[in-house]
Amino acid sequence: MLCANVNSHVACRFLHYNWVWRSLICFLVFNSEIISVVIVQFTFHFSFLIVMEWGDDVKAVSEDEAVVLVNHQATGDVCTLMMCLQDKGTVVRQMMWLMDHIFKYTNFGIVSLIHGDFFIRQGKAHRDQQLVLLKEHLEKYYRSRNRKWIVLFPEGGFLRKRRETSQAFAKKNNLPFLQHVTLPRLGATQVILKTLVAPQENGTPAGGDAVIKESKSKGLQWVIDATIAYPKGEPIDIQTWILGYRQPTVTHVHYRIFPIKDVPAEPEALSQWLYQRFIEKEDLLSHFYETGAFPSLQGQTKAVSREMTLSNLWLVGIQSLAFLSGGPNGFALLLLLNFIRRR
Repeated sequence: MLCANVNSHVACRFLHYNWVWRSLICFLVFNSEIISVVIVQFTFHFSFLIVMEWGDDVKAVSEDEAVVLVNHQATGDVCTLMMCLQDKGTVVRQMMWLMDHIFKYTNFGIVSLIHGDFFIRQGKAHRDQQLVLLKEHLEKYYRSRNRKWIVLFPEGGFLRKRRETSQAFAKKNNLPFLQHVTLPRLGATQVILKTLVAPQENGTPAGGDAVIKESKSKGLQWVIDATIAYPKGEPIDIQTWILGYRQPTVTHVHYRIFPIKDVPAEPEALSQWLYQRFIEKEDLLSHFYETGAFPSLQGQTKAVSREMTLSNLWLVGIQSLAFLSGGPNGFALLLLLNFIRRR
């Protein structure tokens, strides 16, 4: 009887306080950025992958709010972009990602879920519902978690899966024939701009202006157009990142920065603006596959690239921080602090 009473008492306290599980959740939430950084930079360095950056310097706008538009070829695009942003100041800790729901089941899926990223289901059957859920997600998490950049793949799927459908749509609607990218979809981009652009920034009041006023945010200031290119047009998938079975590879990323005030708000004009960005991506990638380099920026006589590097001191520091915060001592400290607060 005593044993039963003790067990009942313990069970009741566990169900009432739940402090162990809450501590575990706190641990994952407060360390999600560190965990994601370690996962990506570990696989990056031990897979012998190199990233070369071209075009505008996005460090210049790393403290401002921006939406990043990226072409999508394979699951490795997410890893590539994550790695590129490791040396762009604190923005890597203040980003929100829109990713295909398949990424929930990758090595960093649980971290991204806790971090507040949005996993979107593709397909016409899910499209309208997903846009509603995206708007709700942005209003609930984007500024409450102090996010600055939001990353989006407007094509809505991998190049190899969408190319044929996109080309058929282009032919039917008298649009350019694209080989290296597909025509972007408007839905998610429009929701993001309506929800996160400050009132009157691009000529039309933003749908999320109440959230902006509450957080005293300036709203989105920039659109960063990022174009990823792989040698010979052979993209890297996430299995390669994790297992490192591909020969050392140089991946190239080109950036262009546009002020948000230059982006139209009206759907038809925004659609044409997006189409033009991806037509330009097509030209960039065609030039790259022909010459092995991106074209020079306006005013440059020669295109300049820069290798994305992380200092050894930074690597040692982030690994040490991950160990201290993620090891038994760090978790035990969280348990103790939560227990003391409960008492």
